[in-house]
Amino acid sequence: MPAVVVFVAVMVIFALAYRYYSVYLAERVYALDPDFVTPAHEFEDGVDYVPTNRHVLFGHHFTSVAGAAPIVGPAIAVVWGWVPALLWIVMGTVFAAGVHDTGSLVVSVRNKATNIGTLAQTVINPRSRNLFLAIIFFLLTLVNAVFAIVIGTLFDANPEAVIPIFVEIPLAIFIGQYIHRTNTGALVPSLVGVAVLYALIAVGIAFPIDISGIAEAMGMSARTLWIIILFIYTWIASRIPVWVLLQPRDYINSHQLFIALTVIFLGVLIGMDAMAAPAFNPVEGPRNWFPFLFVTIACGAVSGFHSLVSSGTTSKQLDRDTDARYVGYMGALGEGSLALGAVLATTAGIAVVGVDWGAQYADFATASDTALGNFVQGVAGFASNIGIPISYGTAFAAVVVVSFAATTLDTGVRLQRYIIQEIGEIVGSRPLSRNLNLSTTLAVLLPLGLALAPAGENDTLAFGRLWTLFGTTNQLTAGLALAVIAVFVTQARRNAMAQIVPLTFLLFMTVWALIINLREFVTNRDWLLAPLDLAILMLAGWLIVEAVVAIRNARTEAREVTAPADRS
Repeated sequence: MPAVVVFVAVMVIFALAYRYYSVYLAERVYALDPDFVTPAHEFEDGVDYVPTNRHVLFGHHFTSVAGAAPIVGPAIAVVWGWVPALLWIVMGTVFAAGVHDTGSLVVSVRNKATNIGTLAQTVINPRSRNLFLAIIFFLLTLVNAVFAIVIGTLFDANPEAVIPIFVEIPLAIFIGQYIHRTNTGALVPSLVGVAVLYALIAVGIAFPIDISGIAEAMGMSARTLWIIILFIYTWIASRIPVWVLLQPRDYINSHQLFIALTVIFLGVLIGMDAMAAPAFNPVEGPRNWFPFLFVTIACGAVSGFHSLVSSGTTSKQLDRDTDARYVGYMGALGEGSLALGAVLATTAGIAVVGVDWGAQYADFATASDTALGNFVQGVAGFASNIGIPISYGTAFAAVVVVSFAATTLDTGVRLQRYIIQEIGEIVGSRPLSRNLNLSTTLAVLLPLGLALAPAGENDTLAFGRLWTLFGTTNQLTAGLALAVIAVFVTQARRNAMAQIVPLTFLLFMTVWALIINLREFVTNRDWLLAPLDLAILMLAGWLIVEAVVAIRNARTEAREVTAPADRS
């Protein structure tokens, strides 16, 4: 089948979903109110609470949630064939991610920008807050470790991407200062920033930054040194006001999505490439598509990490309540579009540059190891169809992936700081809750230790094992966030089936995958991940019980309130 047919069909479905289903959610389920005073105005402080233009906020929200995960997950999951991967990306994006992302943003805004973990206390019960915070704590630790490994691996494999990425930091700060001091619009300055960024790719190709010699002299691999450098950077970046670096770089990066999708679409249209991968591909071994397809794609369809961003940084910047539909649902569609691009690149694009799909996807382990490289090669293949040299296309794809991953890492460490401060308040520790240096240092050291934990000879913890646990924890968090949103909607005496259906599906798949993972970790004597998996599974079981009871109680209370009114 021609890849262009797949691309057009999916984009039409996404357009219809935004036109009709998001309107239904905004008006009938979440009842967005244009007169509601958002926390960005109520608590405006110029640091975290900043009323922000919805287009700028979309840039921040989208690039914070659209890290490398919606690329890596689908790039691995096509090992089972492109049809099942594509079906879950489309269904999950429209009926789960859009509901989840918009809902978590609305619930947080209606509760003074409280994060989703603390909201569990308000809408479910006080016990759930502590359990939810513990799960989010584990998830953020895994997210930050995984994304640091992704960036370190790409820098090591693509040294030509280093100069553009690092120059983007002072470039974004300059643009942020210009916008802040002149009170001008962000569109033109950020477009100039994108142009400068891509011009620097040529500089990066001419002067690739290879630190393997320095790393070897320090007794470590280049990837390990990059991971350490990245966490030093995030310690600084996560503590400065959002408008200085986070917002302007997010807006620059948001343009990259549309540019990357344009490159992919034009490449598919002009090249008229066919899908090189089989529609369905049986895989030998314990990794059956059911349930691992869903936890592997993870962020490409629906992601619990989005609820942390929506209720963490985005809800503190929402200018108008009605902007939640545009920022939340459109952000989910953007993530789904990126996942679509990953499927096309790894099933059609890689054939353009002569990569043997069957060799790259011989089994699940091989697919996990080559996923990022397959995406970069696939985008370079599409770029070559429109006259862009392979070397430039490869560097371009690496810059796009690293840009998204770096922004998510910045946001993830910032959110981890918030969670640690909240835990400090719960346990009554003033140093943890008030000392920014201490909370930020802990937010950096924990994922750094996990990313560098030894797993074999001369290597860090295997990426595939971390990704497996990250995927299940991520989907579990999405299910739990949907439970909070469902209770909130039910308490408002509105129909919560839009949340309950994906909630049930996600929790079933996630718990099942956690059980299979636990059996595998124990069999392989993986005594680092097995206890972590077991702890998360036990917390999940407890929270599922709490959520079921809360939804049942909320429905009972709603019926009791409605019944007298009906009788009168």
